[in-house]
Amino acid sequence: MCSFFGERVIIMPPFEYREGTLMSLLAASPTVGNPGLNLTIFAGFVLATFAIMIATARGGRATTDYYTGGQGFTGAQNGIAIAGDYLSAAAFLGVVGAVAVYGYDGVMFAIGSLTGWVIALLFVAEPLRNTGRYTMADVLSYRLRVRPVRAAAATSTLLVSMLYLVAQIAGAGGLVSLLVGIGNSDRFSQSVVIGGVGVLMLVYVLVGGMKGTTWVQILKAALLVVAGASLAVWVLGRWGFNLSSLLGSTMQANPGAGAALLQPGPQYGQTGLSKLDFLSLGLAGLLGPASLPHVLMRFYTVPDGRAARRSAVWAIWLIGGFFLAAIVIGYGAAALVGPEAITAAAGESNAAAPLLAYELGGEILLGVVAAVAFATILAVVAGLTITASASFAHDVYAGVLKGGHAEPRKEVRVARGTAVVVGIAAIAGGIVANGQNIAVLVGLTFAVAASAHLPSLLYTLYWPRFTTTGAVLSIWGGMIIALGLVAFSPEVSGRPTSLFPDVDFAWFPFANPGMVSIPASFLLGAVGTWCSRRPDRDARRRQAEMEVRALTGASADRATRRRSPVAAVRRHRV
Repeated sequence: MCSFFGERVIIMPPFEYREGTLMSLLAASPTVGNPGLNLTIFAGFVLATFAIMIATARGGRATTDYYTGGQGFTGAQNGIAIAGDYLSAAAFLGVVGAVAVYGYDGVMFAIGSLTGWVIALLFVAEPLRNTGRYTMADVLSYRLRVRPVRAAAATSTLLVSMLYLVAQIAGAGGLVSLLVGIGNSDRFSQSVVIGGVGVLMLVYVLVGGMKGTTWVQILKAALLVVAGASLAVWVLGRWGFNLSSLLGSTMQANPGAGAALLQPGPQYGQTGLSKLDFLSLGLAGLLGPASLPHVLMRFYTVPDGRAARRSAVWAIWLIGGFFLAAIVIGYGAAALVGPEAITAAAGESNAAAPLLAYELGGEILLGVVAAVAFATILAVVAGLTITASASFAHDVYAGVLKGGHAEPRKEVRVARGTAVVVGIAAIAGGIVANGQNIAVLVGLTFAVAASAHLPSLLYTLYWPRFTTTGAVLSIWGGMIIALGLVAFSPEVSGRPTSLFPDVDFAWFPFANPGMVSIPASFLLGAVGTWCSRRPDRDARRRQAEMEVRALTGASADRATRRRSPVAAVRRHRV
């Protein structure tokens, strides 16, 4: 009998806990399941998604096709694709692993990632779609000076996309290594696996473009939600669909750390600094989703702002349901597998969901769950690569170097070449970050994205006085501050779990810089605006046009593209 949330709960485990089962298996061999069966299921999923991509990626040579899939997706389709884009390896592997190893503290990764979508729905989705065309820089340059703003936005987009790509590819490497029997000590073989994942990602991008990638993400999102719900129901069924019994069994199965898994503190509650670090992580999780460039670019794949808003609603429901299932799956992994077995496996905490699938359903369920996770990673990294390549080609090449007069076909060729360069760099970063919890890596990415993008985006949409100087200071300043604090944080050095555990040059006390870098970016944007000249008459006119367009969709929706803003306002009022 124990106390949970103030209530007395009688623990009656409905199963015989086989203590050390997976620990003994992993000690004998790093392989879990049948590698041949695992690879067969993998190959089936990859071939199926590749066939779908080829069938749906007709055309793709025009900029609209490559960047936005022809803007022909409905709100529901795009919402499912957004969920597929956002429910990455960090959600399925990292969050489940964080819950299984850290318990209550890991739950906060799921909660923060969900609440951030409210910000995207209320403040970003519709006005972004109405005022932009392909990238976030289109919004900023609508009323500000084009060259400095596009250069800053493109740099920050490339940086955030690279950080997110590194996390996804590192997670893919750990997952495949677990299934083919590559141990944690065999870094060379794991690096080869990561390289293979990166090459497969590039094939998806170069063949499918945004249209093919979107349909793969729709399929992947459906599979991921079904797989997550099935695992959660299976876990709850082992305890008579009683969550309290599941949590009580988690305590019993882990006598040394069971109580700690059900209360704050294992990771973010030991000291006052760790509590502030937790607040910093929560702020990044709240503001990060509305700042991620590959998510923002998704709002351009629909025909109008109303469909963009509907996309956000669909995404909230799907993402929220999945994260609730992820919490159950994480505690199920802690009870049935155990944190020690999870951290001993290849991929470490990221292996929690596959190990739980093996414990529940054996080799076949393990192969299916791992294949779904792998398809998740491929779809997400394809979308990220398209975003990074589009930002360079559209914002730097066409907007800065060519002054907005680039030939469309040449722009797409530049985008494809950039995708190759980005993919190679992401492979190298994934090799370095191999073994890190990808939920933590994504949390850092959220902080950098929120610091570099959200202040200037919100100021541009809602502050008429905002100037180019403020935007440039906010983007560059937020990006540099966030990166600098991450570089000197405990996530990079000074801890056994750091990226470089053998050295210590960390002086910043927080693992996540969001609590410092995000307010600093907002402040830099305000100071830069106040210290610069007030907008001239032409800038005020562009700002007024942008406000009408953001609120009404004038000249942005297909139905109103050739109407004047005044006519569109009258039509919307009627």
